[in-house]
Amino acid sequence: MRIQIIAIGERMPSWVQEGYQEYVKRIANGLSISLVEISAEKRNKSSNTPKILEKEAQRMLQAVGKDHYIIALDKGGQSWSTETLAARIRGWQQDGTNISILIGGPEGMTTELLQQAQLKLSFSAMTFPHPIIRVMLAEQIYRAYSIINNHPYHK
Repeated sequence: MRIQIIAIGERMPSWVQEGYQEYVKRIANGLSISLVEISAEKRNKSSNTPKILEKEAQRMLQAVGKDHYIIALDKGGQSWSTETLAARIRGWQQDGTNISILIGGPEGMTTELLQQAQLKLSFSAMTFPHPIIRVMLAEQIYRAYSIINNHPYHK
């Protein structure tokens, strides 16, 4: 099973990269996880936000792996427990399903992009900065992996 995280934004602060990498290296032998960083469109006071989001959406979709199950992180998505995430990952592993998880930029994602996702998932009703979500997502994947493998990390 491959998990591909596709995120808007490059050159994250070192603490984001270090936090993300810490959890990914803990999973190194169990799941294949990759991060694809999509450059954010330039923004200013006179920016056309819908056009920016459309350009970013196109680049995100181009990065999605062939035949991947697409999950979009969105505050309006389903809210899962870590145990539910673990059960779904276990199922995807058994089915040989590869997934792409999309993390939008500051303004989120287009409605069209969200409609193309097979699943919309929310971390919380609260809004978080997208760099933090990278670390949180990696940690939750690791925690789910720990549950699947009866590792004491989750206990």
